[in-house]
Amino acid sequence: MLLTTERSGVAVRARLFRGFGDPSRLSILEALRSGFHTVSDLVKETDLSQSNVSNHLSCLRDCGLVTAEQKGRYMWYRLSDERVGELLKLAEALLADVARGVYECTRYDTPARLPETSALLEVQTNTGNRNEAN
Repeated sequence: MLLTTERSGVAVRARLFRGFGDPSRLSILEALRSGFHTVSDLVKETDLSQSNVSNHLSCLRDCGLVTAEQKGRYMWYRLSDERVGELLKLAEALLADVARGVYECTRYDTPARLPETSALLEVQTNTGNRNEAN
């Protein structure tokens, strides 16, 4: 029984990380670190289409990573928990230390599809403009 519980716990954690694993969803989560945003705000900040942002927000809401509040004519989105932002910040710090390994890892993606390692490091040290990675 313990083994089954451990496996299901790992499976649930893996599902959590799938929310962070898609570049579009990650871009939206990063944008929401600064607070409430409308879909229009997120479209501008992420350079994603309106339908793409809306679909990913729906996924992120279903997974419990994002909440929404109706204010007037607009729906305003934010991270559901400050720990989501803390996890993103921790990932930045970790990536700054292991960027070369992540970049060179052939098991997840081919290096040709990933940004230059120096660009990854630059993004990690330049927290003022998150869109420079695009």
